[in-house]
Amino acid sequence: MNDQTIRDVLTRARRIALVGASDRPERPSYGVMKYLLDQGYEVILVSPKLAGKTLLGQQACATLAEAPGKMDMVDVFRNSEAAWGVAREAIAAGADTLSLQLGVI
Repeated sequence: MNDQTIRDVLTRARRIALVGASDRPERPSYGVMKYLLDQGYEVILVSPKLAGKTLLGQQACATLAEAPGKMDMVDVFRNSEAAWGVAREAIAAGADTLSLQLGVI
C-alpha cells in the first residue's frame, strides 16, 4: 500500500476501532489511540482487559461485536495468531478497512 492510498483511507475514515487497546502509555497502541483522538477521529477501544473502563475519555468494549455502530476502519494491535479472528469480526461488523501492524500476517 502506498502513501497516497493510506492518506485516502485516513481521510475517509472518521470512526476507528482500535483492537488491542492498552492503558500503558509505553505501548504503541496507546500512542496511536492518543494521536487519533488528538486528530479528531472517533476511536472505539476494543480490549477484553479494558472492557467497561474509560481511557482517554473513551469507553472500552470487549469485542468488535459489542462496539456501537459501523466502523470505517479497524486498526489491529494483536499478533498474527489473533489477526484472522479479528479480521472475521471486522467483516461481520461491516468495517470498510482493516489495518494490521507491520509484520502481522
